[in-house]
Amino acid sequence: MRQIITLLLCLWFSVGFAQRTKLTADRLFDGEEMKMNWGVVVEENRIVEVGPISQLGNADVELNYDGGTLMPGMIEGHSHVLLYPYNQMEWNDQVLKESRSLRAIRGAKMATKNLYAGFTTIRDLGSEGAGYADVAIKQSIEQGIIEGPRMLVAGRAIVATGSYGPKGFHPDFEVPLGAEPADGENLITVTRDQIGKGADFIKVYADYRWGPNKTAMPTFSVDELKLIVETAASSGRVVVAHAATAEGMRRATLAGVKTIEHGSEATDEVLQLMKERGVALCPTLAATHAVNQYLYGWDGKDP
Repeated sequence: MRQIITLLLCLWFSVGFAQRTKLTADRLFDGEEMKMNWGVVVEENRIVEVGPISQLGNADVELNYDGGTLMPGMIEGHSHVLLYPYNQMEWNDQVLKESRSLRAIRGAKMATKNLYAGFTTIRDLGSEGAGYADVAIKQSIEQGIIEGPRMLVAGRAIVATGSYGPKGFHPDFEVPLGAEPADGENLITVTRDQIGKGADFIKVYADYRWGPNKTAMPTFSVDELKLIVETAASSGRVVVAHAATAEGMRRATLAGVKTIEHGSEATDEVLQLMKERGVALCPTLAATHAVNQYLYGWDGKDP
């Protein structure tokens, strides 16, 4: 019951109250500690009062949830609503065997599930072969067609030519890719095109598993990454970088990206550089946990 109350509140906050509404429950979690017998007053989609129930002002509507807990909506920093776990279907098969229409419909359902799990904002880090379906899902939420969280989307994402998958096919056969390849000066055009098609920020793969024996190696040079960052900045947008290797992280940081995604091979030196440049790390611990089980057979127990 407590979970249901929290989920309903997340849904209402994402839609907004038309009137001044007071919400009360046994507890309120403010992100730091649990408060007993506290509540909030909401007007449209803004909290205008928070505190002990006895000190809150009057409201047009009062909703009380005995036994329940109020909490802020959570923010998901790195999501992919257009993908599902690789123990259900491998990434290659999702990109190659499912239509963009099917993936868009499933992605819309996943967006709604995110909201009902308590996430009122999600940052979606690339459509992975589904074009701009993430932009369409975001628009369908904004237009009230489906229920979902506020979404910040990356669109197709940018990869270096030859680095990204799916791979392993006859070289004369062009397969659909999980992101948009670009290099050199063409990075300016591709960045502008993705912005024009609805990307809220630009995602770039600063490294990928394209080295010998599929080892992760850097993709773009620092100068190439700077082209992307400078082009995005002129539109008021930031760049986020997939980077697992220390060198990929270093190049992306020097180029001026806003966040590093994953960073599993970070060194003290590169983390210090990120700190000096004001670059944040999104470590995606749940993804690392899952991939080590799905792809490498980790039992989830042994280190």
